[in-house]
Amino acid sequence: MKAARIIVDVPARQTDRPFDYKIPSKWDAFVQVGMRVIVPFGPRKLQGFIIDIREVEESENMKLKEVEELLDLTPVLNEELLGLGFWLKEETLCFTISAFQAMLPAAIKSVYQKRLILRNETSNELQTLFGEKDSIAWKDLPEALYRAVKAAIAAEEIEVVYDVKDRVQRKRQRVIGPAASERTLEELAASVRSAKQQDVLYYFIENHQEVAAHTLKEELSMTDAPIKALVKKGILYEKEIEVYRNPYDDEQFERTKPFPLTVEQQAAIAPILSTIENEQQRTFLMYGVTGSGKTEVYLQSIEAVLQKGKEAIMLVPEISLTPQMVERFKGRFGSQVAVLHSALSAGEKYDEWRKIQRKEVRVVVGARSAVFAPFENLGIIIIDEEHESSYKQEDNPRYHARDVAIRRSEYHRCPVILGSATPTLESFARASKGVYTLLTMTKRMNEQALPSVEIVDMREELREGNRSMFSTLLHEKIADRLQKQEQIVLFLNRRGHSTFVMCRDCGYVMQCPHCDISLTYHRATQRLKCHYCSHEEFLPKACPTCQSQYIRFFGTGTQKVEEELTKLFPQARVIRMDVDTTSKKGAHEKLLTAFGQKKADILLGTQMIAKGLDFPDVTLVGVLTADTMLHLPDFRASEKTYQLLTQVSGRAGRHHLPGEVVIQTYTPEHYSVQLAKKQQYDTFFEQEMHIRKLHQYPPYYYLTLITVSHPNLLQAVQVTEKITAMLRQKCTPQTIILGPVASPIARVKDRYRYQCMIKYKREPGLKEVLRFINEHYQTAMIKEQLQISIDFNPTMLM
Repeated sequence: MKAARIIVDVPARQTDRPFDYKIPSKWDAFVQVGMRVIVPFGPRKLQGFIIDIREVEESENMKLKEVEELLDLTPVLNEELLGLGFWLKEETLCFTISAFQAMLPAAIKSVYQKRLILRNETSNELQTLFGEKDSIAWKDLPEALYRAVKAAIAAEEIEVVYDVKDRVQRKRQRVIGPAASERTLEELAASVRSAKQQDVLYYFIENHQEVAAHTLKEELSMTDAPIKALVKKGILYEKEIEVYRNPYDDEQFERTKPFPLTVEQQAAIAPILSTIENEQQRTFLMYGVTGSGKTEVYLQSIEAVLQKGKEAIMLVPEISLTPQMVERFKGRFGSQVAVLHSALSAGEKYDEWRKIQRKEVRVVVGARSAVFAPFENLGIIIIDEEHESSYKQEDNPRYHARDVAIRRSEYHRCPVILGSATPTLESFARASKGVYTLLTMTKRMNEQALPSVEIVDMREELREGNRSMFSTLLHEKIADRLQKQEQIVLFLNRRGHSTFVMCRDCGYVMQCPHCDISLTYHRATQRLKCHYCSHEEFLPKACPTCQSQYIRFFGTGTQKVEEELTKLFPQARVIRMDVDTTSKKGAHEKLLTAFGQKKADILLGTQMIAKGLDFPDVTLVGVLTADTMLHLPDFRASEKTYQLLTQVSGRAGRHHLPGEVVIQTYTPEHYSVQLAKKQQYDTFFEQEMHIRKLHQYPPYYYLTLITVSHPNLLQAVQVTEKITAMLRQKCTPQTIILGPVASPIARVKDRYRYQCMIKYKREPGLKEVLRFINEHYQTAMIKEQLQISIDFNPTMLM
């Protein structure tokens, strides 16, 4: 008799272990490790993952409960990914079930109906079962045919499909077409009295073919009524057709060929190609200035991997997953590319994931979670802009995509490339020590010079009476570019209109009632918004405390800059890109495409425009305030400022026209601003490393941050104090424990937050101590609204 060891979907310490269930004999042929099943668990029926199958004695088998239902007919997690799940559990102290769920698209985590689809000729008995139909529901399959179906799935004669309900885009589309010849339509158009119906008929006289109903209504700016009337008369016909959830139409990408490589690119790609050829695991840090042609090296490395019959994963930060990056990959590798990122709907993500699982694609381009793509023959993993904090997941399991990539590359014996113009200090330090192999590219493609950078001291501007958000220099340069019909990128890392609203009489600042943070004013909706918990309220006419009418707006957001630009340069066409303008599906692509087609002169945006963009006519980049991140309570503030300024500057002068950059700042003397001007990463690295050593920060020390939150302030403080005391008792004297202290934002969503920080070089027992703390407070976390988050090597300290 066979029994399955199953991890059930209850994220709690008590259930974070395998449970045994017997496998009904009818499923003996089917059940495999990595499948999901439904099992009875106490009074409930739960989903679970099979992690092992073993033979059991009859006596033991009698005591076991039975597996109730198979959710999959082919494993959703292969052997490597199961192992990766257990590794994630140990590394991030999460539950095993959370690690497994992180690897799958959202659509698959729910229970959906399964269908069997006939793909090729199969055995007579199965052919009879399908009859005239091309698909049947799994629940209608007779038990006697289970074994035959398993063999047919393995032979790719039958495919299993999950019916995913997709809210965003319907699978079926209504189309309208002409039911008569063009001549007949012309005769009818002359006799029809309704002007709207005439418009529809003339449309079909010019375009005598089917068209989607919504396209027809949009183009003719009309409702459904005239169309319905013509369908009723039999002049037009309507029908529903099935459409695929493909976020990118593969046909629209022009095929591209590899470019000849420069001397530097050849020197960088040689060791990568050698590791691909010899199937070795190596981690490369590709440090190349902005515009040095890193993407071409990635593309040609992937080409080499595909020629060996292997697969590739290309990770890009969420915000820079621009249409441009997708276009370059689809242009080079066509339909072999799947794209995974958060802007896709649940159904689209599932369809892209299924393409990977069915081995229909061999390259995945995607954000952080694409590192778990279910490939079985990986040949390379590339992480572009490796310094980006979006590669670290902020909630459980708190993994870093780089660590997962290196772990997978060890399993598949293949290279990992970390690419950036501004690598993290940790990565560069590892490369300096020989842990990673350093590949350097110091020149831009076609020998184009780096843009010239000017720093403007905004304190001087104020002294000279310039109260505008644009310095005299930037104002002149914008006017000059508009006259030359060249394009401009303006960067400001704050969305909204004003960063806070204050009463001039009593000094009261409008605060969020649920978080310790001021509300941001959004002009378009006339509302105050909290960017942490999404609380919204109307702007009051008078001050809530002293009833004064003198309410003023302070600070600058992208909306305010947009208004100011319209006043100063009425002829300029401005596109604003921030979370507010790109929240709709496809908005990001639309805005960038419009800018690329020169339908706008100025692109104004937050950090989503800082990297990955490549527009030939952008010759001026303006950074409105370089200090936004510099004064945050975070030891990486200088590093993040340097990275952002260098990346934004890199958007200018990437092609034949020379580029200029103007950086406006209130702290022009700061070394991260000065060195970003000269793009001197090596000097910045040395100076910043000296400061890190002095203050005992990474890469000299490891960091772990423990954050405790609770609706009751006293409870949060007490628990943090107890945890800190326990750590001081259990850790070695060389380990530094700081805290407890209130988090920089002490209250979010009505929960008080306290934290303590552990700095250590070697602390072999730390994970055990933290695991014990987690288990100790388990009951309080379930019953008393307590939350404890443990973050190894955090990227955010806020």
